This record gives sequence, C-alpha cells and structure tokens, in this order.
Amino acid sequence: MKISYHGHSVVKIETGGKTILIDPFLTGNGLTDLKANEVTADAILLTHAHNDHVGDTVEIAKRTGALVVTNADLATYLSWQGVRTHGMNIGGSYEFDFGKVKMTQAFHGSGYVTDGQQIIYGGMPAGILFSAEGKTIYHAGDTGLFSDMKLIGERHDIDLAFLPIGDNFTMGPEDAAAAAEFLKAKLVVPIHFNTFPPIKQDPTRFIEMLKGNKGQVFEPGESIEI
Repeated sequence: MKISYHGHSVVKIETGGKTILIDPFLTGNGLTDLKANEVTADAILLTHAHNDHVGDTVEIAKRTGALVVTNADLATYLSWQGVRTHGMNIGGSYEFDFGKVKMTQAFHGSGYVTDGQQIIYGGMPAGILFSAEGKTIYHAGDTGLFSDMKLIGERHDIDLAFLPIGDNFTMGPEDAAAAAEFLKAKLVVPIHFNTFPPIKQDPTRFIEMLKGNKGQVFEPGESIEI
C-alpha cells in the first residue's frame, strides 16, 4: 500500500490497483502538488463539509466516476450535484472493493459554504479509519483533542496516523502530541498546517514533542509504502 501526502489535509492511498483520495482540496491550496483536472481517483473519502476539505470533490468525481464516501447528510447534498455517493455515519463501517472505511467522531464544525454566501449544514464531522492489505490508516480530519482517542488506539492497530496541528481551528501541536500518545500509531504525520496564516506552525517542533511515537514531516508529494 502506498500513501502520499499532498498539502493541507490531502492524502492519497494506492492499494489493490485502486486510488483513494481523502479531502481533495486542490484548487486554492498553495501547498499541494496535485491538479484537480489531472488527478485520478476510484474513491474520495471526506471527513466533513468545509470547503478546504470538500475542495474539488465534485469536479474530480464527475470526471473520474469516483465514489464519494462521507457522512449521510453531506453525501445526500453531493448526490444532488450529480455525484455518486455512499453515506455513512459515526461508528459505522463498510467494506468496499477498495478497502474498509470506518467513521470515528471528530470535534469540529461541518458546513458547506456556497458561492451564493449560504452555509449548508454538512452533517457531523468525522475522522476516518481506512483498512486494506492488513494495514490501518487513521485520518483524524479536523478535530480537537478528545479522550476517546485512547479507545480508538486500543481497538485499532494503527499503522499511520494523520493528525492536524494547525491550532486555531483544530488541535495545536501540544494537543496533537497528546493525541498521538493516545492513538499509539506506529507513525504519525502532521497535517492541516501552514496553508493559511492562522494555522502557521513548525511541524518539526511537533515531531520533537512526540513521546514514544515515531513522527515524520511529509513534503507535498512525498510518499511511504507500508
């Protein structure tokens, strides 16, 4: 399984001949190396309904035919845009032909902002546990620290965890380091930082704060095989 990071919260997973994108915010993302009109996908997983996570989902899904997996409310809204969707909710899991997806809680907002200056309710925000080839990846989405991360770590053998460190809208480095300790992931990668001025952070400082966890800062486009 090959996993690559592409700036902000964008993650790409390649497994079993399938390509899965998580939160493909590409247009307007000054840190990404991907282009919305070129990227391929068989599935798109969305953690919540903010523009910097939904991003280019509709364009990519329409062009590639990718299945969009997200919370049931956001899935319904995106289906009205002509996108093929599969709705889920927190605590639920589903086995797809590309892997197993389980949605965990996340403490954040979830509203989709339209060009007409409307905010559309986007369902509950979530984290994502993705499992395939005997490996498990945890993408926390946008969230603050919560104690049930201990339970997630106890119930799931996490090989790779993507945790937001930007502060202001999500956990900052200190809380994210505590989350890493709760989750007991074999490798921790920081996400959701430096894209905008309010979330400016030094990711190497976060890595230095980890206790008993291996951490690595990924540059956009950098990948790892697990």
